[in-house]
Amino acid sequence: MARVESIYVCQSCGGVQAKWAGRCDACGSWNTLQEETPSAPLGTSASKAKPASARRSKMNWVDLGSQTEDPPRYQTGISELDRVCGGGIVPGSALLVGGDPGIGKSTLLLQVVAKLAQNGAKAVYVSGEEANDQVRRRAKRLGLADAPVALASETALSTILDGLKAEQPDIAIIDSVQTLWSDQLAAAPGTVAQVRACAQELVRFAKKRNTAIILVGHVTKDGQIAGPRVVEHMVDGVLYFEGERGHQFRILRAVKNRFGPTDEIGVFEMSDLGLREVENPSALFLDGRGGDASGAAVFAGMEGTRPVLTEIQALVAPAAFGTPRRAVVGWDSGRLAMVLAVLEARCGLNFGGRDVYLNVAGGFKINEPAADLAVAAALVSSLFDSPLPRDSVVFGELSLSGDVRPVGRTELRLKESAKLGFTQAFAPAGIEQDTLRIYGIDTIRALVEQLDRGQSRDDDA
Repeated sequence: MARVESIYVCQSCGGVQAKWAGRCDACGSWNTLQEETPSAPLGTSASKAKPASARRSKMNWVDLGSQTEDPPRYQTGISELDRVCGGGIVPGSALLVGGDPGIGKSTLLLQVVAKLAQNGAKAVYVSGEEANDQVRRRAKRLGLADAPVALASETALSTILDGLKAEQPDIAIIDSVQTLWSDQLAAAPGTVAQVRACAQELVRFAKKRNTAIILVGHVTKDGQIAGPRVVEHMVDGVLYFEGERGHQFRILRAVKNRFGPTDEIGVFEMSDLGLREVENPSALFLDGRGGDASGAAVFAGMEGTRPVLTEIQALVAPAAFGTPRRAVVGWDSGRLAMVLAVLEARCGLNFGGRDVYLNVAGGFKINEPAADLAVAAALVSSLFDSPLPRDSVVFGELSLSGDVRPVGRTELRLKESAKLGFTQAFAPAGIEQDTLRIYGIDTIRALVEQLDRGQSRDDDA
Protein backbone atom coordinates (compact mmCIF):
# COMPACT_ATOMS: atom_id res chain seq x y z
CA MET A 1 0.00 0.00 0.00
CA ALA A 2 1.38 3.38 -1.00
CA ARG A 3 2.34 5.71 1.81
CA VAL A 4 0.10 8.79 2.11
CA GLU A 5 2.19 11.94 2.05
CA SER A 6 1.18 14.78 4.35
CA ILE A 7 0.93 18.41 3.35
CA TYR A 8 1.18 21.55 5.48
CA VAL A 9 -1.58 24.13 5.10
CA CYS A 10 -1.44 27.71 6.35
CA GLN A 11 -4.41 28.42 8.62
CA SER A 12 -4.25 32.12 7.73
CA CYS A 13 -4.22 32.15 3.92
CA GLY A 14 -4.74 28.51 2.88
CA GLY A 15 -1.34 28.19 1.21
CA VAL A 16 0.03 24.64 0.83
CA GLN A 17 3.65 23.61 1.44
CA ALA A 18 5.34 20.25 1.13
CA LYS A 19 7.19 20.50 4.44
CA TRP A 20 6.75 22.32 7.72
CA ALA A 21 8.30 25.73 8.26
CA GLY A 22 7.93 28.36 10.93
CA ARG A 23 6.82 30.97 8.41
CA CYS A 24 4.29 30.69 5.57
CA ASP A 25 5.89 31.51 2.20
CA ALA A 26 2.58 32.80 0.80
CA CYS A 27 1.43 35.33 3.41
CA GLY A 28 4.39 35.60 5.78
CA SER A 29 2.45 34.53 8.89
CA TRP A 30 4.36 32.73 11.63
CA ASN A 31 3.39 29.39 13.24
CA THR A 32 0.28 28.94 11.08
CA LEU A 33 1.26 25.76 9.17
CA GLN A 34 -0.56 22.61 10.25
CA GLU A 35 -0.17 19.10 8.96
CA GLU A 36 -3.06 17.68 6.96
CA THR A 37 -3.66 14.56 4.91
CA PRO A 38 -4.86 15.22 1.36
CA SER A 39 -8.07 13.47 0.45
CA ALA A 40 -10.55 13.31 -2.40
CA PRO A 41 -13.49 15.75 -2.50
CA LEU A 42 -16.43 14.90 -0.28
CA GLY A 43 -18.62 12.15 -1.62
CA THR A 44 -16.05 10.87 -4.16
CA SER A 45 -13.23 8.36 -4.21
CA ALA A 46 -10.54 7.41 -6.66
CA SER A 47 -12.18 4.07 -7.45
CA LYS A 48 -15.51 5.69 -8.22
CA ALA A 49 -14.09 8.51 -10.30
CA LYS A 50 -15.43 8.45 -13.85
CA PRO A 51 -13.20 8.95 -16.89
CA ALA A 52 -13.20 12.38 -18.48
CA SER A 53 -15.09 11.13 -21.55
CA ALA A 54 -17.95 9.88 -19.37
CA ARG A 55 -18.23 13.19 -17.54
CA ARG A 56 -18.57 15.31 -20.65
CA SER A 57 -21.94 16.96 -21.24
CA LYS A 58 -23.30 19.36 -23.78
CA MET A 59 -22.87 23.05 -23.04
CA ASN A 60 -26.07 25.04 -22.66
CA TRP A 61 -25.35 28.38 -24.32
CA VAL A 62 -27.73 31.34 -23.90
CA ASP A 63 -27.89 34.81 -25.36
CA LEU A 64 -26.31 37.50 -23.18
CA GLY A 65 -29.08 39.95 -24.03
CA SER A 66 -31.98 37.60 -23.20
CA GLN A 67 -34.50 38.75 -20.59
CA THR A 68 -33.99 37.55 -17.02
CA GLU A 69 -36.52 38.08 -14.27
CA ASP A 70 -35.43 39.57 -10.96
CA PRO A 71 -35.02 36.87 -8.30
CA PRO A 72 -37.73 36.59 -5.62
CA ARG A 73 -36.75 37.65 -2.11
CA TYR A 74 -37.71 36.91 1.46
CA GLN A 75 -38.59 40.16 3.25
CA THR A 76 -37.14 39.73 6.71
CA GLY A 77 -39.15 42.55 8.28
CA ILE A 78 -35.85 44.18 9.32
CA SER A 79 -35.53 47.00 6.82
CA GLU A 80 -31.87 47.72 7.57
CA LEU A 81 -30.90 44.13 6.74
CA ASP A 82 -33.10 44.10 3.65
CA ARG A 83 -31.39 47.28 2.45
CA VAL A 84 -27.92 45.73 2.82
CA CYS A 85 -28.98 42.54 1.03
CA GLY A 86 -30.43 44.52 -1.88
CA GLY A 87 -34.11 44.20 -0.99
CA GLY A 88 -34.28 40.93 0.93
CA ILE A 89 -32.73 37.46 1.08
CA VAL A 90 -32.78 35.54 -2.21
CA PRO A 91 -33.95 31.88 -2.00
CA GLY A 92 -31.10 29.50 -2.76
CA SER A 93 -28.43 32.05 -1.88
CA ALA A 94 -25.57 31.64 0.57
CA LEU A 95 -24.51 34.54 2.81
CA LEU A 96 -21.47 34.76 5.05
CA VAL A 97 -21.73 37.04 8.11
CA GLY A 98 -18.57 37.95 10.02
CA GLY A 99 -17.83 40.09 13.04
CA ASP A 100 -15.93 40.33 16.29
CA PRO A 101 -16.92 38.03 19.18
CA GLY A 102 -19.85 39.41 21.17
CA ILE A 103 -20.71 42.06 18.58
CA GLY A 104 -24.25 40.69 18.11
CA LYS A 105 -24.11 38.34 15.10
CA SER A 106 -26.09 35.54 16.75
CA THR A 107 -28.59 38.02 18.19
CA LEU A 108 -29.22 39.59 14.79
CA LEU A 109 -29.63 36.27 12.98
CA LEU A 110 -31.92 34.89 15.67
CA GLN A 111 -34.12 37.95 15.21
CA VAL A 112 -34.02 37.39 11.42
CA VAL A 113 -35.16 33.74 11.50
CA ALA A 114 -37.81 34.55 14.10
CA LYS A 115 -39.24 37.33 11.91
CA LEU A 116 -39.25 35.10 8.83
CA ALA A 117 -40.82 32.21 10.71
CA GLN A 118 -43.55 34.49 12.06
CA ASN A 119 -44.23 35.62 8.48
CA GLY A 120 -44.76 32.05 7.26
CA ALA A 121 -41.30 30.92 6.15
CA LYS A 122 -39.90 27.61 7.37
CA ALA A 123 -36.75 28.49 9.33
CA VAL A 124 -34.12 26.48 11.19
CA TYR A 125 -31.23 27.54 13.42
CA VAL A 126 -28.22 25.25 13.85
CA SER A 127 -25.82 26.25 16.60
CA GLY A 128 -22.38 24.68 16.82
CA GLU A 129 -21.16 26.92 19.63
CA GLU A 130 -24.06 27.01 22.10
CA ALA A 131 -26.38 24.44 23.58
CA ASN A 132 -30.08 24.52 22.81
CA ASP A 133 -30.89 25.88 26.27
CA GLN A 134 -28.54 28.83 25.77
CA VAL A 135 -30.22 29.77 22.49
CA ARG A 136 -33.66 29.37 24.08
CA ARG A 137 -32.70 31.72 26.91
CA ARG A 138 -31.55 34.34 24.42
CA ALA A 139 -34.78 33.97 22.45
CA LYS A 140 -36.80 34.41 25.65
CA ARG A 141 -34.85 37.56 26.57
CA LEU A 142 -35.51 38.97 23.08
CA GLY A 143 -39.21 38.11 23.26
CA LEU A 144 -38.93 35.54 20.45
CA ALA A 145 -39.64 32.35 22.36
CA ASP A 146 -42.99 31.84 20.56
CA ALA A 147 -41.48 32.02 17.05
CA PRO A 148 -41.87 28.67 15.18
CA VAL A 149 -38.14 28.14 14.59
CA ALA A 150 -36.64 24.64 14.55
CA LEU A 151 -33.51 24.61 16.73
CA ALA A 152 -30.62 22.16 16.85
CA SER A 153 -27.15 22.04 18.34
CA GLU A 154 -24.80 20.07 16.09
CA THR A 155 -21.32 20.26 14.54
CA ALA A 156 -21.15 17.12 12.37
CA LEU A 157 -21.67 18.15 8.74
CA SER A 158 -23.28 14.86 7.66
CA THR A 159 -25.84 15.06 10.47
CA ILE A 160 -26.64 18.68 9.63
CA LEU A 161 -27.13 17.93 5.94
CA ASP A 162 -29.40 14.96 6.74
CA GLY A 163 -31.44 17.15 9.07
CA LEU A 164 -31.76 19.90 6.47
CA LYS A 165 -32.87 17.41 3.81
CA ALA A 166 -35.54 16.04 6.15
CA GLU A 167 -36.73 19.46 7.33
CA GLN A 168 -36.55 21.20 3.90
CA PRO A 169 -36.45 24.73 5.32
CA ASP A 170 -36.75 27.99 3.39
CA ILE A 171 -33.87 29.54 5.38
CA ALA A 172 -31.20 28.03 7.61
CA ILE A 173 -28.69 29.67 9.96
CA ILE A 174 -25.39 27.86 10.59
CA ASP A 175 -23.57 29.35 13.61
CA SER A 176 -20.68 29.00 12.93
CA VAL A 177 -18.86 27.46 9.97
CA GLN A 178 -15.58 27.19 11.93
CA THR A 179 -17.15 24.69 14.35
CA LEU A 180 -18.25 22.22 11.66
CA TRP A 181 -16.34 19.07 10.80
CA SER A 182 -16.64 16.34 8.21
CA ASP A 183 -15.73 12.73 8.97
CA GLN A 184 -14.31 12.40 5.45
CA LEU A 185 -11.40 14.65 6.36
CA ALA A 186 -8.65 13.92 8.85
CA ALA A 187 -8.11 17.59 9.69
CA ALA A 188 -9.33 19.12 12.95
CA PRO A 189 -12.44 21.38 13.08
CA GLY A 190 -11.66 24.99 12.25
CA THR A 191 -8.74 24.18 9.96
CA VAL A 192 -8.60 25.45 6.40
CA ALA A 193 -9.49 22.08 4.89
CA GLN A 194 -12.53 21.59 7.14
CA VAL A 195 -13.87 25.13 6.69
CA ARG A 196 -13.46 24.98 2.92
CA ALA A 197 -15.06 21.54 2.53
CA CYS A 198 -17.98 22.21 4.90
CA ALA A 199 -18.74 25.58 3.32
CA GLN A 200 -18.65 24.02 -0.15
CA GLU A 201 -21.13 21.31 0.81
CA LEU A 202 -23.52 23.80 2.43
CA VAL A 203 -23.40 26.14 -0.57
CA ARG A 204 -24.07 23.17 -2.86
CA PHE A 205 -27.07 22.22 -0.72
CA ALA A 206 -28.41 25.78 -0.87
CA LYS A 207 -28.27 25.84 -4.68
CA LYS A 208 -29.72 22.36 -5.11
CA ARG A 209 -32.57 22.64 -2.58
CA ASN A 210 -33.31 26.37 -3.08
CA THR A 211 -32.71 27.02 0.62
CA ALA A 212 -31.24 30.32 1.72
CA ILE A 213 -28.31 29.58 4.03
CA ILE A 214 -26.57 32.12 6.25
CA LEU A 215 -23.17 31.10 7.59
CA VAL A 216 -21.60 32.82 10.58
CA GLY A 217 -17.83 33.25 10.37
CA HIS A 218 -15.25 34.18 12.99
CA VAL A 219 -12.85 37.03 12.26
CA THR A 220 -9.11 37.33 12.85
CA LYS A 221 -7.41 40.06 14.86
CA ASP A 222 -7.08 42.02 11.59
CA GLY A 223 -10.86 42.05 11.15
CA GLN A 224 -10.91 39.54 8.26
CA ILE A 225 -13.07 36.42 8.24
CA ALA A 226 -10.95 33.55 9.49
CA GLY A 227 -10.20 30.64 7.19
CA PRO A 228 -9.40 30.46 3.49
CA ARG A 229 -10.47 33.37 1.29
CA VAL A 230 -11.95 30.85 -1.13
CA VAL A 231 -14.99 30.61 1.19
CA GLU A 232 -15.79 34.26 0.43
CA HIS A 233 -15.68 33.42 -3.28
CA MET A 234 -18.07 30.48 -2.84
CA VAL A 235 -20.89 32.43 -1.21
CA ASP A 236 -23.19 34.97 -2.86
CA GLY A 237 -22.74 37.69 -0.25
CA VAL A 238 -20.32 38.65 2.51
CA LEU A 239 -21.58 40.90 5.32
CA TYR A 240 -19.47 42.36 8.11
CA PHE A 241 -21.01 43.31 11.44
CA GLU A 242 -18.93 46.19 12.80
CA GLY A 243 -18.92 48.29 15.92
CA GLU A 244 -17.07 49.09 19.11
CA ARG A 245 -18.15 47.07 22.12
CA GLY A 246 -18.11 50.25 24.18
CA HIS A 247 -20.69 51.85 21.87
CA GLN A 248 -24.27 50.81 21.38
CA PHE A 249 -24.17 51.32 17.60
CA ARG A 250 -23.64 48.43 15.18
CA ILE A 251 -22.99 48.70 11.44
CA LEU A 252 -23.89 45.91 9.00
CA ARG A 253 -21.81 46.42 5.86
CA ALA A 254 -21.91 44.45 2.59
CA VAL A 255 -18.52 43.85 0.98
CA LYS A 256 -19.79 41.34 -1.59
CA ASN A 257 -23.30 40.89 -2.95
CA ARG A 258 -24.25 39.10 -6.16
CA PHE A 259 -27.86 40.23 -5.85
CA GLY A 260 -27.45 43.87 -4.86
CA PRO A 261 -25.09 46.77 -4.17
CA THR A 262 -21.88 46.36 -2.19
CA ASP A 263 -21.73 49.82 -0.64
CA GLU A 264 -24.88 49.83 1.51
CA ILE A 265 -24.89 49.79 5.29
CA GLY A 266 -27.48 49.01 7.93
CA VAL A 267 -27.36 50.75 11.30
CA PHE A 268 -28.54 49.11 14.52
CA GLU A 269 -28.54 50.03 18.18
CA MET A 270 -27.85 47.36 20.79
CA SER A 271 -30.27 47.32 23.70
CA ASP A 272 -31.41 44.93 26.42
CA LEU A 273 -34.10 43.63 24.06
CA GLY A 274 -31.74 42.97 21.17
CA LEU A 275 -30.82 45.00 18.12
CA ARG A 276 -33.05 47.92 17.21
CA GLU A 277 -33.08 49.51 13.76
CA VAL A 278 -31.90 53.09 13.39
CA GLU A 279 -33.89 54.84 10.68
CA ASN A 280 -31.97 58.13 10.85
CA PRO A 281 -28.29 57.33 11.54
CA SER A 282 -27.17 60.93 11.06
CA ALA A 283 -29.28 62.21 13.95
CA LEU A 284 -28.05 59.37 16.14
CA PHE A 285 -24.35 59.88 15.37
CA LEU A 286 -24.63 63.61 15.98
CA ASP A 287 -26.64 63.24 19.17
CA GLY A 288 -24.89 64.70 22.21
CA ARG A 289 -22.54 67.03 20.37
CA GLY A 290 -20.79 69.44 22.71
CA GLY A 291 -20.58 73.21 22.50
CA ASP A 292 -18.32 75.28 20.30
CA ALA A 293 -15.17 73.25 20.88
CA SER A 294 -12.21 73.36 18.54
CA GLY A 295 -11.11 70.27 16.63
CA ALA A 296 -14.60 69.06 15.65
CA ALA A 297 -15.98 68.98 12.11
CA VAL A 298 -19.21 67.43 10.84
CA PHE A 299 -18.61 65.33 7.73
CA ALA A 300 -21.45 64.90 5.21
CA GLY A 301 -20.70 61.44 3.84
CA MET A 302 -22.39 58.80 1.72
CA GLU A 303 -22.80 55.11 2.48
CA GLY A 304 -24.30 53.52 -0.60
CA THR A 305 -27.45 55.45 -1.43
CA ARG A 306 -27.78 56.85 2.08
CA PRO A 307 -26.26 60.16 3.27
CA VAL A 308 -24.76 59.86 6.76
CA LEU A 309 -23.48 62.78 8.84
CA THR A 310 -20.82 62.04 11.44
CA GLU A 311 -18.57 64.12 13.65
CA ILE A 312 -14.81 63.93 13.14
CA GLN A 313 -12.81 64.92 16.21
CA ALA A 314 -9.13 65.91 16.21
CA LEU A 315 -6.73 66.86 18.96
CA VAL A 316 -3.33 68.41 18.26
CA ALA A 317 -1.21 68.66 21.40
CA PRO A 318 2.49 69.23 22.19
CA ALA A 319 4.45 65.98 22.21
CA ALA A 320 5.49 64.97 25.70
CA PHE A 321 8.46 62.97 24.42
CA GLY A 322 10.78 63.17 21.46
CA THR A 323 8.62 61.07 19.09
CA PRO A 324 5.13 62.49 18.42
CA ARG A 325 2.23 60.06 18.40
CA ARG A 326 -0.35 59.49 15.65
CA ALA A 327 -3.50 57.69 16.82
CA VAL A 328 -6.53 57.10 14.58
CA VAL A 329 -9.91 55.50 15.33
CA GLY A 330 -12.45 55.00 12.54
CA TRP A 331 -10.30 56.24 9.64
CA ASP A 332 -7.28 55.16 7.59
CA SER A 333 -4.00 56.02 9.35
CA GLY A 334 -2.22 56.24 6.00
CA ARG A 335 -4.75 58.79 4.81
CA LEU A 336 -4.15 60.85 7.95
CA ALA A 337 -0.41 60.87 7.25
CA MET A 338 -1.13 62.15 3.73
CA VAL A 339 -3.39 64.98 4.98
CA LEU A 340 -0.78 66.03 7.55
CA ALA A 341 1.92 66.05 4.86
CA VAL A 342 -0.23 68.21 2.55
CA LEU A 343 -0.98 70.69 5.37
CA GLU A 344 2.73 70.97 6.18
CA ALA A 345 3.97 71.21 2.57
CA ARG A 346 1.23 73.42 1.06
CA CYS A 347 0.22 75.57 4.04
CA GLY A 348 3.39 75.75 6.12
CA LEU A 349 1.76 74.31 9.24
CA ASN A 350 3.94 72.42 11.68
CA PHE A 351 2.73 69.10 13.09
CA GLY A 352 6.20 67.55 13.49
CA GLY A 353 6.54 68.24 17.21
CA ARG A 354 2.92 67.57 18.14
CA ASP A 355 0.82 64.53 18.97
CA VAL A 356 -2.15 64.06 16.66
CA TYR A 357 -5.27 62.12 17.69
CA LEU A 358 -8.19 61.55 15.31
CA ASN A 359 -11.51 59.93 16.16
CA VAL A 360 -14.80 59.32 14.34
CA ALA A 361 -17.58 59.72 16.90
CA GLY A 362 -20.01 56.91 17.58
CA GLY A 363 -17.71 54.05 16.59
CA PHE A 364 -18.39 54.69 12.90
CA LYS A 365 -15.77 53.81 10.26
CA ILE A 366 -15.26 56.07 7.25
CA ASN A 367 -13.75 54.75 4.01
CA GLU A 368 -14.69 57.63 1.73
CA PRO A 369 -12.00 59.98 0.27
CA ALA A 370 -14.51 62.83 0.59
CA ALA A 371 -13.66 62.96 4.30
CA ASP A 372 -10.21 64.45 3.55
CA LEU A 373 -11.40 68.05 3.83
CA ALA A 374 -13.34 67.39 7.04
CA VAL A 375 -10.26 65.77 8.62
CA ALA A 376 -8.10 68.71 7.51
CA ALA A 377 -10.64 71.18 8.93
CA ALA A 378 -10.71 69.36 12.29
CA LEU A 379 -6.90 69.31 12.45
CA VAL A 380 -6.52 73.00 11.58
CA SER A 381 -9.32 73.92 13.99
CA SER A 382 -7.54 72.12 16.82
CA LEU A 383 -4.14 73.57 15.87
CA PHE A 384 -5.50 77.15 15.82
CA ASP A 385 -7.91 76.47 18.72
CA SER A 386 -10.58 77.99 16.48
CA PRO A 387 -13.96 76.23 16.42
CA LEU A 388 -15.74 75.69 13.14
CA PRO A 389 -19.23 77.20 12.87
CA ARG A 390 -21.57 74.85 14.72
CA ASP A 391 -24.13 74.84 11.89
CA SER A 392 -21.61 73.86 9.16
CA VAL A 393 -20.70 70.62 7.40
CA VAL A 394 -17.51 69.82 5.51
CA PHE A 395 -16.73 67.45 2.63
CA GLY A 396 -14.27 67.25 -0.25
CA GLU A 397 -11.36 65.15 -1.50
CA LEU A 398 -7.82 66.46 -1.05
CA SER A 399 -5.09 65.97 -3.66
CA LEU A 400 -1.35 65.93 -3.01
CA SER A 401 -1.05 69.30 -4.76
CA GLY A 402 -3.36 70.82 -2.14
CA ASP A 403 -6.33 71.16 -4.49
CA VAL A 404 -9.80 70.23 -3.28
CA ARG A 405 -11.48 67.91 -5.76
CA PRO A 406 -15.25 67.56 -6.23
CA VAL A 407 -17.07 64.47 -4.94
CA GLY A 408 -20.19 62.66 -6.04
CA ARG A 409 -23.80 62.97 -4.85
CA THR A 410 -23.36 66.49 -3.59
CA GLU A 411 -27.07 67.23 -3.69
CA LEU A 412 -27.94 64.34 -1.36
CA ARG A 413 -25.25 65.41 1.11
CA LEU A 414 -26.52 68.97 1.25
CA LYS A 415 -30.16 67.92 1.43
CA GLU A 416 -29.50 65.67 4.44
CA SER A 417 -27.49 68.46 6.09
CA ALA A 418 -30.31 70.96 5.64
CA LYS A 419 -32.83 68.45 7.02
CA LEU A 420 -30.78 68.21 10.23
CA GLY A 421 -30.60 71.99 10.67
CA PHE A 422 -27.23 72.85 9.15
CA THR A 423 -27.13 76.13 7.22
CA GLN A 424 -23.64 76.29 5.67
CA ALA A 425 -21.08 74.00 4.12
CA PHE A 426 -17.35 74.04 3.37
CA ALA A 427 -17.30 72.15 0.08
CA PRO A 428 -15.43 72.01 -3.25
CA ALA A 429 -15.83 75.14 -5.36
CA GLY A 430 -18.38 75.23 -8.17
CA ILE A 431 -21.46 73.93 -6.33
CA GLU A 432 -24.63 75.81 -7.17
CA GLN A 433 -27.75 75.29 -5.07
CA ASP A 434 -30.05 77.22 -2.72
CA THR A 435 -30.29 74.77 0.19
CA LEU A 436 -27.25 75.88 2.21
CA ARG A 437 -24.74 78.70 2.12
CA ILE A 438 -21.69 77.29 0.38
CA TYR A 439 -18.11 78.34 1.07
CA GLY A 440 -16.35 77.16 -2.08
CA ILE A 441 -12.93 75.74 -1.20
CA ASP A 442 -10.62 75.26 -4.19
CA THR A 443 -7.37 74.64 -2.29
CA ILE A 444 -6.47 73.58 1.24
CA ARG A 445 -4.80 76.96 1.75
CA ALA A 446 -8.20 78.62 1.25
CA LEU A 447 -9.64 76.50 4.07
CA VAL A 448 -6.75 77.40 6.38
CA GLU A 449 -7.18 81.10 5.59
CA GLN A 450 -10.93 80.85 6.22
CA LEU A 451 -10.38 79.29 9.65
CA ASP A 452 -7.56 81.73 10.43
CA ARG A 453 -9.89 84.65 9.67
CA GLY A 454 -12.45 83.09 12.01
CA GLN A 455 -9.85 83.00 14.77
CA SER A 456 -8.87 86.61 14.09
CA ARG A 457 -12.49 87.73 14.37
CA ASP A 458 -12.81 85.89 17.68
CA ASP A 459 -9.61 87.52 18.99
CA ASP A 460 -10.85 91.00 17.99
CA ALA A 461 -14.12 90.38 19.76
